[in-house]
Amino acid sequence: MSYSEADTKAKLITPKLRQSGWDERYITREKYYFTDGRKQAGGARGEKKYVDYLLRYQDINLAVVEAKKEDVNYKQGLQQVITYGKALDVEYVYSTNGHKILEYHIPTGQSKDVEDFPMPRELFERKYPNINKTRQNVVTQGFFADSVKTPRYYQKIAVQKTIDAVSSGKERILLTLATGTGKTYIAFQIAYRLLEARWRKNDIGQKKPRILYLADRNILIEQAMNEFNPIENDCKRLQGVSIKKNGGKVPLSGNVFFAIYQAISDNQNRQYLDDESLTAYYKQYPTDFFDLVIIDECHRGSASDDSSWRDIIEYFSSAVHLGLTATPKRDVNGDTYDYFGEPIYEYSLKDGINDGFLTPYKVKRITTNIDEYRPNTHDRVDGDLPNKVYGIDDWEKTITSLQRHELIAKTVLDNINKMDKTIVFCKNQPHALELKLAIDNFKKVKNPDYCVRVTSDEGQIGRDYLEQFQDNDKDIPVILTSSKMLTTGVDAKNVRNIVLTAPIESMIEFKQIIGRGTRIFEGKDCFTILDFVKASDKFYDKEWDGVADVITDVKADGKPKEDIKEVKEVDPIENLNDEKESKKQEPINITIKGRKLKVLDIETSYVGVDGRPIATQEYLEQLIGVLAKYCQNNEQLLKDAWANPQYRQTLLDKLEEMLSFGQNIDNIKAIFKAKDSDIYDVLNHLVFSKDILTREQRAVAAESSEFMQQLQNAKAREFLLFVLDKYKKDGVVELEQKRLPSLVELSGLGTVSELANDFGGMAQLKESYLQLQREIYR
Repeated sequence: MSYSEADTKAKLITPKLRQSGWDERYITREKYYFTDGRKQAGGARGEKKYVDYLLRYQDINLAVVEAKKEDVNYKQGLQQVITYGKALDVEYVYSTNGHKILEYHIPTGQSKDVEDFPMPRELFERKYPNINKTRQNVVTQGFFADSVKTPRYYQKIAVQKTIDAVSSGKERILLTLATGTGKTYIAFQIAYRLLEARWRKNDIGQKKPRILYLADRNILIEQAMNEFNPIENDCKRLQGVSIKKNGGKVPLSGNVFFAIYQAISDNQNRQYLDDESLTAYYKQYPTDFFDLVIIDECHRGSASDDSSWRDIIEYFSSAVHLGLTATPKRDVNGDTYDYFGEPIYEYSLKDGINDGFLTPYKVKRITTNIDEYRPNTHDRVDGDLPNKVYGIDDWEKTITSLQRHELIAKTVLDNINKMDKTIVFCKNQPHALELKLAIDNFKKVKNPDYCVRVTSDEGQIGRDYLEQFQDNDKDIPVILTSSKMLTTGVDAKNVRNIVLTAPIESMIEFKQIIGRGTRIFEGKDCFTILDFVKASDKFYDKEWDGVADVITDVKADGKPKEDIKEVKEVDPIENLNDEKESKKQEPINITIKGRKLKVLDIETSYVGVDGRPIATQEYLEQLIGVLAKYCQNNEQLLKDAWANPQYRQTLLDKLEEMLSFGQNIDNIKAIFKAKDSDIYDVLNHLVFSKDILTREQRAVAAESSEFMQQLQNAKAREFLLFVLDKYKKDGVVELEQKRLPSLVELSGLGTVSELANDFGGMAQLKESYLQLQREIYR
């Protein structure tokens, strides 16, 4: 008799690893889970990804081992282990049944059988050939250890690849990770490890390096300094006010210096910073003062020759330059990639959602009868307005209307839970004020700070409101209205709604806005995007979650066209905040008369595993396809599967895994107005066009079945009737196998063993419980 997979590991594979020197220090085994599982409705999680063995040396991932049962072909797990090996950034993967071992080299695709696993040092030297002791001390320096927060797998990879690049002499490095995935935490771990290793570009091992951390907004610097708090004694902040108080001299002591680049450059953008002078402070430092310059959100300043921070990094040209961005390459920030080169590591929004480290979303695309407007004699127009059709792009730019503000405000309040934190993105600061006032007029919560405007015009008041909004222990404020200021730098984990009320030209800005809702928070299964301006068309752009340089044009129905168009867009958030909004002519005010403004349609879609929204019709088509394949177009197979608790759960797990988030299978019942029906009946209706029965109808039929009528024992019959009653009230969840003991207890008919006697034994009790389910679904 051959070993099970568990015994194969324990008795064959683990001993082989031990013989090759892989002791417990170097093996992470027995299912090393490296993802959290995609978030699903009701607090559930999808399947977590794991590997059987992760081989590490000096805390560096070196290989993954896939274990198969002793009697299974040892090559059978190869494809899966290659996929996971790529995710964990190892060069070598192994597939084995304990007797034979296949070694696969991912970079070349070469494979061969080997007698034994390579020794830890051998694999390490394959990754770092001819490494000297000085560099080894840098690449093997450990992470900052914290009992509260540990690096996720992709964060470890990003840090390690950066340390490897720095120690190998690479001078320009780019990391591309989605908003909300912890770029600042990654930067902290990089800095910590370089400080601990005493890496200096030209003097390794003697003194701690000097690091300059640049961003373009005070809030980003404040968040970064909070992240760097474990090494706060090494940190200094460069501020104009402090420098002035110090006689105009910059601080020289310290190892990590934080600054917004407008504060230390001679760029004229600093006219928008009320606490900074125009002195080029950075030129007080020697050109070789810093060993590493980190540029946060490097796409926004842009690496073009006339960018806000190009003069600074050119001045410190001898330092290593590390750029952090959430934006894959495209025309608008191609110069960033021209400067830094291709990213050494990428982790996308789709990856983050599917791994369970970011929150999925659903989209409500809202159409109103005022999306388009043409002047007519009934309306009052406060100005000279040419007689033509004005579209969504013209609102708040050419035309405006208090009635439209009110319609949007009412619709937002009708589509959110009243205490769910919400950010409303507007065209500009005046628009943000108008929507704040409109929401105030229709809100049901009387607190004056329920909805507040957070823009640069609000100054410190707005920053205080933002701080309160980000505090998860505070309920108020609930709704923020803003324009450009909140597209980045908002670390509010419990944002449940993102409202789009103005067109978004830039994919960069769109991604960052969506990123405001993706942070993980306990009890937050998804967030909702309320789209009044068809900005969600950008989800169908090939660049939404990829690295293509072209996009798919989008038709009015939200589906991509076949023809490909060149990307032409500008980045509206290249400016500091929304302080620099151009002072164009104010939009002409319109008072609509003779008709009522209303919502025409709300189309709801949910994010799929490919990162794009799936509309309800498309979702149902996918559902039918999966079900038909599962039951081979045989109604009886579906019925038999559903009547068996084990098979039923397998089917449900399969459907949940395949479907888009938010389309919880139970939610489909609402589409068919089948709230009091079993989900089985909806599925059976979808695939086989059967009538949808209610749970009451099914329970009544089961009660009068021959099986129930033949039960002689009164207590046994009473128990099964109790189960039917629970099913009628609470649904199929009451029929799970694990529920049997608690159902017995709730029935008040005795203990499990006592009730089992009434059925003729424990086996008969369990079989009767299963037979009842067959009768329910007969």
